[in-house]
Amino acid sequence: MTTAQEVLAELEALGNEQTRKTYRRHGISGEIYGVSYANLGALRKRLKINHTLARQLWDSGNHDARILATLIADPAQADEQLITAWAGDLRDHVLTDALVGFVSKTGAARTWTERWINTNGEWTARAGWHLLGQLAMNDPALPDTFFEPYLARIERDIGAEKNRVRQAMNNALIAIGMRSDALEARALVVAKAIGKVNVDHGDTSCKTPDASSYIRKGRERQRLRAAQATPA
Repeated sequence: MTTAQEVLAELEALGNEQTRKTYRRHGISGEIYGVSYANLGALRKRLKINHTLARQLWDSGNHDARILATLIADPAQADEQLITAWAGDLRDHVLTDALVGFVSKTGAARTWTERWINTNGEWTARAGWHLLGQLAMNDPALPDTFFEPYLARIERDIGAEKNRVRQAMNNALIAIGMRSDALEARALVVAKAIGKVNVDHGDTSCKTPDASSYIRKGRERQRLRAAQATPA
């Protein structure tokens, strides 16, 4: 059986200073080994789902270990206590998005979306909007009416939100606009109303996507794929 100590030692050996510098430019602080996502993916494949190990890795406080924890934790065992505790440890957008990737697989994504969006903390609010984007992209059973109130909220509130929350709201706007013709039309109206969304990406080359452009191009690709899939 692989222990948490063994995995931590392996993570430390896989880390390097250049990757640590990159992570720090993205706002990650605290203990970082600097492990590439390629290596994290290989560890995930080897370790498979291991919920006990995931909890131990998260409790280490190390950034790389926590990212790995979100990859090997068991969504079926993600109770409210665990998700609340992990969300309380969020300190940057990278780990926030990794936790959202895990929560999106739990079956409680809608519950956590609605709960987190209504919080004041930058990271939990970001998690809520990022999770909303995941629902928009991956849950075809939800009706358009579920997303419409969030479009109105984006239009009303995005300018006053915290930095990384604005980024997640803009991304959610794009995802919602990609769902249907009706939501595309509404999302484009919202994108025009809010204009350019300013996000401080730190000392990186990251750019904030223009929602209108992304929605239009994305919908064009969807329509092209649909036309190509239609029998002659």
